[in-house]
Parts: sequence; C-alpha cells; structure tokens
Amino acid sequence: MITIQEIADLAGVSRGTVDRVLNNRGNVKAETASKIREIADKLDYKPNKLGQALSIKKRNLCFGYILYSTPEDNPFFTQVVEGIECKAKELEEYGVTVLIRYAELDNKDKQIELIDELVATGINGLAITPLDDDDVTKKLVELANLGIPCVTVNSDLKDSKRIAYVGSEYMKSGQTAGALMRIATEGDARIGVVIGSSKILCHTERVRGFKENLEKYAPSAKIVETVKNHDDDIESFEVVSMLLQNHPEINALYLASGGVYGACRAVKSFKSGANNDIKIIAHDCIATTEELIEEGIITATVCQQPKIQGSLPLDLLFEYVGMDITPQDEINYTQIEIKIRENM
Repeated sequence: MITIQEIADLAGVSRGTVDRVLNNRGNVKAETASKIREIADKLDYKPNKLGQALSIKKRNLCFGYILYSTPEDNPFFTQVVEGIECKAKELEEYGVTVLIRYAELDNKDKQIELIDELVATGINGLAITPLDDDDVTKKLVELANLGIPCVTVNSDLKDSKRIAYVGSEYMKSGQTAGALMRIATEGDARIGVVIGSSKILCHTERVRGFKENLEKYAPSAKIVETVKNHDDDIESFEVVSMLLQNHPEINALYLASGGVYGACRAVKSFKSGANNDIKIIAHDCIATTEELIEEGIITATVCQQPKIQGSLPLDLLFEYVGMDITPQDEINYTQIEIKIRENM
C-alpha cells in the first residue's frame, strides 16, 4: 500500500506538501499539486481519511490565535479573520477548536495576559501577531519549552523559537512602496511617513525598506518627518493634519500601516485649502482604500494576502501537532501585490 511519504519522495517534496494537496488544503503551487496528483493516481493511492480523522479527533485539539487589533480597530484584520474562520471550519472535521483573541495595539501586557489565558485553557498551539518586545519573545520561548508550538503572523519574532512565520516580506514590501513613490513623484518628493507603532516589526521594516530604495534610486527625495497613528483613523486624521500644517512643503505621504482612511481625510481637507497634489502610497486594500484609489487620492497600495495570513498558520499548526509534520518552510512569505485604479 502506497504511503504519503513515498509519494513525497517521488515528487521531491515534503510529506506536508503532499498531505495539503491530497486533502485539498491549498497553498501549493499549481504545477507541484498537479505532479503530486498524477503520481498518486498512477500508484492508485487511497487515503484512509476516516481513520486519520478519527485518530486526530480523539485528541480534541485546540489552537489559540491572537491578533493585535480587532477588525473594528483595523479593518485589515477583517480579511485575516475571514481566513481564520474559513480554515477553522475545515478543521472542525478533525475535532479542532480555534479560539481567537484580540489585544490592543502596543499593549504587550495584554498580549502576555491572553497567552497565559489560552495556555490555561489547554491550547495545543498558538498563532500570534506579536509585538516586537523582549517580554513577548520570552513568553513565546516559554511556550516552546512547554511543548506548545507557535507560528508568528504578519510580523515576526525570529528569536522566539516559533516553528514558522507567515506574512509579507516587509523589507521588500517597503522597497516596493519606495519604487512606487519614486515613479509617482519622479523622484522629486518631500515625504511625510506615517506608521502605526515602532513596536511592530513589519511597520519599522517597511519604512527601512522604503528609505533604502529612495536613498539608492532617488537621492533627491527626502523624508521630512515620521509620525505614529497607532492604526487608528481618528488619531491618523489628527497627526496627519498637524504634519501637513507644520510642513507645507510635503508633496507625498507614505502610509506604512493602518489608519489610511483618517490620513486621507486629512489630505483631502488640506488639498481643498492649499490645492496641493499630494501623492500617497499605502499598504493593504480594504473597502475604504479601494474607494480612495478610485477617487485618485491614493496613487497605489501594496497588498499582502491577509486571508492566507489567517488560514496558513492553522494549517501549519494542524500538521505539526496533529500529524507530526514539521513546516517545510520556516519562512512563508505571502505575495506582494500592487493595486492601482486601473486593476482594481
């Protein structure tokens, strides 16, 4: 009787990749999936799905999922939660429960409190959007030492003993934003930068990539000031309004985090008074961002496949805990996608 491992050996892939394909759990290149199915068909592979499901179901697996913003606070996470809920529904067949929790942005104590709460409920694994903080890192190391695997999502903590990271390659994402800014302004830019938090690695690394690209390819472009909005639209409106008042020379904005709608409201108010053409490069594509692109307020936005960020961590935890399959890739980058008015 042919096994998954034998198919993996013949296809030159991992056992986990074969399992994903044969169980229709996605996230595998079409060419690779086709090759695996062809081998399985030729060898007349017959999965014992019932036995596998019953075996895992008896364990009553439970995974925790901590996000550092609610969808109400940051609409980007609406699509992440959709990915979580869709995957959780699939995993119900195996008796898996998924518990979603939310911590306020920049609140490391709340993240740690939620981790402790989930551990007390008996979770078998954790997915988390972690703050870039030593205490959070230590807590995830503590979980690893307890035998509770962790997958970091959206923002990484490399020294946390996590088994995998799922999210954007934020340096390249920031470099892409820098290239778009260079094109939009023809390199003649006085830029205001807006980030959510300096404690979120994906925000700070995006800005670093953005700066590196401009320094290399558009040295005349200058960053005038960087402000924080904590991914909040109201705060974003206030800090961007003040930024534009204090620096009327600004002709471009780089929105490296959430709070895009609030920032653009401030720009629209400023433009109506000063008649300035401010180019805006943002990240992600929620409904309000789409509207702002259609209006011509936002020039372009750089996206990062939020639904995959929601679903893939649960896949990796399920394979690791339920099937003893170590992630094939420690780093799982989502695709960088550019959205403009013409391809919405």
